[in-house]
Amino acid sequence: MRVGLLTGGGDVPGLNAAIRAVVKQGEGEYGHSIIGFRNGWRGVVDGDVFPLGRQHIRNVLTQGGTLLGTARFHPHSSDGGIDGVLATLEAERIEALICIGGDGTLHAASKVAEAGVRIVAIPKTIDNDVWGTDRSIGFDTAVGIATEALDRVHTTAESHNRVMIVEVMGRHAGWIAVTSAIASGAELVLTPEEPFDIEKVVKFLKHRHRAHASFSIVVVAEGAVPLQGSAMSYEAPVGKFGEIVAGAISERIKVEIEERTGFDTRVTVLGHVQRGGIPTHTDRILGSRFGTAAIDAISRGETGVMTALRGEDVVLVPLEEIAGKVKQVPAELLQVARALA
Repeated sequence: MRVGLLTGGGDVPGLNAAIRAVVKQGEGEYGHSIIGFRNGWRGVVDGDVFPLGRQHIRNVLTQGGTLLGTARFHPHSSDGGIDGVLATLEAERIEALICIGGDGTLHAASKVAEAGVRIVAIPKTIDNDVWGTDRSIGFDTAVGIATEALDRVHTTAESHNRVMIVEVMGRHAGWIAVTSAIASGAELVLTPEEPFDIEKVVKFLKHRHRAHASFSIVVVAEGAVPLQGSAMSYEAPVGKFGEIVAGAISERIKVEIEERTGFDTRVTVLGHVQRGGIPTHTDRILGSRFGTAAIDAISRGETGVMTALRGEDVVLVPLEEIAGKVKQVPAELLQVARALA
């Protein structure tokens, strides 16, 4: 069988582990030919392909990024995109497709599956917001990077008696913000799940600095927003692709805190640092498990499904069940973050 493989959306650590697992299991166990598509769904539409063999996956387990390249392109949102996908798959004699991506890539996968293509998807996103799976590839590494950064910021904040605002990724869900805040002992965390009241933020900081500390760490997810009708009005600026402008919300919060408290306040935006570098052992293992499960599913004739981690088990969930949904941080975890402030 000729099986196509692509990675779409933002890169994350652990993608190469999944690619490696698909190739090794596909060739070694089933005798399949794995055909790589460069630069995500764009490569499928353009017919940018190359055979993926064992020589391509040597020593990639520890490497970040994706050896296939990636792009933010969705065929169902482009004129003739789905037709282009079907034409390429027919020309290359691709019998099934494995796509690795976040919500946008997986939504595209569901549309391509509806067009009659056999598809198995693998979830990856540092935001950990893909519905239906407890964990996505890349999340563990991103949290580790954010936690280390917060640990480092802590010492300089204490030395200079400052409020330090650290912005992390998370447009629709605050998984990185909440988990890194708990792990690092940050004082406040602001997420998309719970719009914040700037007056309560300021009151907390004033009380803390009067009572027992002269510094504070505030973790802000890029998608955090003020409570509607509160003392802070704000509309998030977006870039040309609809993405939130990095640092915008944190800079605004900085101004509000300084004006209302007089505290010296600084901003650190982690940005794409969270995506890069060596994947943790957790992401290497998860990528390997998902890659193996995906090629096993393809070989059994499964289609329209996504690999998912449920507890300790890797299972398959229908793509139609996850399309358009966002997995947000549960109230219990948000309460833990508040309780430990």
